[in-house]
Amino acid sequence: MPTYEYRCKKCSHEFEEFQSITADPVKICPECKGQVERLISAGNGLIFKGSGFYITDYKNANRVSESKSEKTEKSEKSEKPAKVEKKETKPTEKSTEDK
Repeated sequence: MPTYEYRCKKCSHEFEEFQSITADPVKICPECKGQVERLISAGNGLIFKGSGFYITDYKNANRVSESKSEKTEKSEKSEKPAKVEKKETKPTEKSTEDK
């Protein structure tokens, strides 16, 4: 059942009523007994909890498994120390000039 928002035209009191879709709208303010108007509200967003929903179980299933394997590969690469190639240097011959 939806929650409807109302505002009194006389005292500006705002309140909510939890009522059936088929129920008649509230017409009298509970505070001052004045006339009320139903407000247009954005409503509440949907919350998908648990399993069995497309958004939680099936959406981007391939992408999720790919990203997990990519992360595993990256972490394995980062754990291995980088190979450092050492260049062997030969001692340079001193050139002696006999003069």
